[in-house]
Amino acid sequence: MTQILQDTGMTILTALLSILALFLLTKLMGAKQVSQMTMFDYVVGITIGSVAAELATELEAPHKPLAALIVYGLVAAGISLLTSKSLKARALVTGRPLVLLEDGVIYRENLKKAKLDLSEFLTYCRIGGWFDLSQLQTAVFEHNGTVSFLPKETDRPATPADLNKNPSQSQVQTPFVMDGKLLHGNLRQAGKEDEWVRRGLLRQGYRDEGEVFLALWGGGEELTVFPMDPRRKSDVSGQ
Repeated sequence: MTQILQDTGMTILTALLSILALFLLTKLMGAKQVSQMTMFDYVVGITIGSVAAELATELEAPHKPLAALIVYGLVAAGISLLTSKSLKARALVTGRPLVLLEDGVIYRENLKKAKLDLSEFLTYCRIGGWFDLSQLQTAVFEHNGTVSFLPKETDRPATPADLNKNPSQSQVQTPFVMDGKLLHGNLRQAGKEDEWVRRGLLRQGYRDEGEVFLALWGGGEELTVFPMDPRRKSDVSGQ
């Protein structure tokens, strides 16, 4: 019984150690979405996860998988630094974009290099919103496994410039209230006071920030407000 408790305690400690090591290595390597990973990132990520799992259950010599974990992390960080500074290394590790379609021509050889068949290529087109390939000028297979599309000028969405319009520039909305609490850091950064927010909320029928689940400011005089009570209709008109 004592041995079981000791082994359990040791497993908990090594598991916590593996979590800490993974956290530090992730911060060192930098966070990426799965869709942004290169093949190298993907392989290294799987390997590091496997080594971390071994570390969590290795009771006799946890220093061995820990050392391997650190080596993988440092190598990955070093290669990431190298690819950010060297174009040749970047091309070798991440690969080069491949033109799959250009001016009405589908390039079979590049489809083969991208390990895509025509059905998969058409699937990417549909996912991108392109059901008529005659509307496309260019399709490029990116190094992270996604396909980028350039439509023909006659088939792309119209912009305000096309219509001789000059709309004012929108701003990223900043949260001023979350979970019924004022975000004082955001207010200071935006140059606003607590009372300015409370007056804005009062104009929309809220007594104070405690009645607000989320309030966003986009540069105007009004806030986009979502109430704490789900039965109350939110004011998402904003600005």
